[in-house]
Amino acid sequence: MYLVDLEIQPGNKITVEIDRDDAVSIDDCVAVSKYIESQLDRDIEDYELEVGSPGISQPFKILRQYLKNIGKEVEVLTKSGRKVSGVLKHADQEGITLTVMKQIKPEGAKRKKMIEEDTMYRFDEIKYTKYSIRFK
Repeated sequence: MYLVDLEIQPGNKITVEIDRDDAVSIDDCVAVSKYIESQLDRDIEDYELEVGSPGISQPFKILRQYLKNIGKEVEVLTKSGRKVSGVLKHADQEGITLTVMKQIKPEGAKRKKMIEEDTMYRFDEIKYTKYSIRFK
């Protein structure tokens, strides 16, 4: 398991998001919750603790989430407002590479044809990336 996000809000509401390379179970959330509670003292400070996993429709927050989703279809919204869907091919500290399907019309051809094209996006160009959900 790894930490995705930790938020402490007014009123001592603590929200912890965890993930793992396979699926996060309820037992995982319970184990993390119990561990955190064992490190805090309710007699000194009252708090509300919530431990969960990022929702499937939530944007990725850390590099490890990108690495976990290599080979899967994702949706990227760039800071310029362009929305792109494609298969996540690569991710590193600098950014990501998406394989997108693109229609082109070869010179002299009558019809357009679909080709795959790899496009690199730096993290500073991306507003969000999230898992793409499709119902067929």
